[in-house]
Parts: sequence; structure tokens; C-alpha cells
Amino acid sequence: MEIYLKLFEVIFPVFFVVGIGYFLGKKNPKINTTFITQFGANIGSPAIVLYSVTTTGLTFNVFSEYFFYYFLAIIGFSIIGIIFLIFLKKDIIMELPPLILPNTGNMGLPICLFAYGNEGLGVAGAIASIIILFHFTVGVFLASKRFNFEIILKSPAFYSVLLSILILYFQIPVPNFIVNTTMLLTYATIFLILMSLGIALTRLKVFSFNKALISSIARVILGPVVGLILIHLFNLNGIAAGVLLIQCSMPSAILNYLVGSMYSPKKVIDSIASTIVVSTILSFITIPIVVFISLKYFI
Repeated sequence: MEIYLKLFEVIFPVFFVVGIGYFLGKKNPKINTTFITQFGANIGSPAIVLYSVTTTGLTFNVFSEYFFYYFLAIIGFSIIGIIFLIFLKKDIIMELPPLILPNTGNMGLPICLFAYGNEGLGVAGAIASIIILFHFTVGVFLASKRFNFEIILKSPAFYSVLLSILILYFQIPVPNFIVNTTMLLTYATIFLILMSLGIALTRLKVFSFNKALISSIARVILGPVVGLILIHLFNLNGIAAGVLLIQCSMPSAILNYLVGSMYSPKKVIDSIASTIVVSTILSFITIPIVVFISLKYFI
């Protein structure tokens, strides 16, 4: 009974905030979320990385290990994604991002925090940092079919990841005013982005439900299977293993849609939007199951 109560405590706050956004989006279809998007990309995401990685007791060794493990997970996601896209006769380059870049930041971080506390948040932050880096490198490359180094240099999140790595490697103490500031920005960003996710669910349309459902299965069902394979191969255990499994189960990140909107044709953008919507809705069923498994076997 205790594990079910814990599961409810972990899942309810996240889904509740998404529900608030959905309600607001239905009530006011013209509500403007541009501020949230700009705030999240330029201020919120860098703050999340800096806070979760440098102020939660995470060590450089653990950071590098789980950064590497999730890199392997992305390779696994990519293999599965390419197979599914070939089967669905879709563009295997432009439509790959939503299958390999899950919502490990705004949805994964709070779930891992509520499940495992600050220790879980630190490992989740290490994993989220690689996804943030990939959004502005691999994600842009796939969406536009060309590498744009300028995008990386203009990304505040990129510098935040580099700074976090330096702080961990050289064990530089973080001043309290930075800890307090990034903490406020982190929790504010998580709330705002989760709410904007709910709003987005009222706006993004599903253009081909059957294909979107198949793609979503690749993301939220086979994703945690990849996580379990890595846990078995590297004999991982404890909280960090549980966080890895949870982060592998996240739905497609809405940032895939925002990046795709800048570089990809409308047909591809519509397909990406469909995958984000269906995978997010499907995750309301799959995430509680994955979190239950994580809390039961990895603690």
C-alpha cells in the first residue's frame, strides 16, 4: 500500500499542472505562450541544468557515467526509430527527433525529484543535460539536414552544461546566492513548461492517429525497454538506475516541434506534432507503470 501512495505522490503533481495548462488552453484558445517558450529556452533550461547538476551532491563520475549511459540509450532509440520510420514510410532524418529526444527536462526532472529526492534530481539533471545539448545540435541537424554551429554558440543551455561540467570536475563550491537563484528559476520553469505542455495539447493536432500511435509506442513503450537493457548490461542498481529507467520512458519533448517549425516542411511538422500529442497522452498510462517498477526495484 505504501508504494501506491508514493506513486500517487510522485505522479499527481506533474499531471495536475499539465491539467491546469490544458484547462487554461481550452478556456482561452488565444492564450500566448511565447513568453514561456523564450523564458524556458534562454533562462529556465540553463538554470535547471546548473541547479540539478551542481547543487544536489552529484559527482563528476556519476554525471559522466549516466551522461554516457543515456548517450547509449539515444543510440538505441535511434535504431528503433529508424526501423519504425522505414516501416511507416516516413522521412527517417527529419522525423527522427521526436523518437530520440524525450521530455527528460520538464517532465522527467520533477518526477525523478518526487520519486528519489535531490539525489534523483542530480542524476536526472545529468541525463537532461545531454538531451538539451542534442536539441540544439543533433535536433537542428536532423530538422534542417545541415549542421549549424551558430545555433550552438547562441544557446545559453550549451554554456550552462559546460559550466556545470567544469564545476563538477574541479569541485568548485557554488555560492549560496547562485544556488538560491537557480533553485527559484528551476521550479518556476518546471511549472511554466508543464503548464505550457497542457496548453499545447489543446492546440497541436493529430493528423494520422494510427501512424502517430505506432511512433508513440516506439517512444514510451520501447524507450523504457532500452533502459532496462542498459541496466542489465551494466549491472546498474539503486536510485540512479531507477532515474535512468524513468527518463527513458518520457514522451516526445515539445521542443522537437519548436525546432522542427524553424527548419522542416509542414508535412513533417504535422507528423512531429502528432507524435508529441499521442506519446504524451499515452505516457499518462505508461509513466505510472514505469515509476511503480522503479520505486519497487530500484531504491
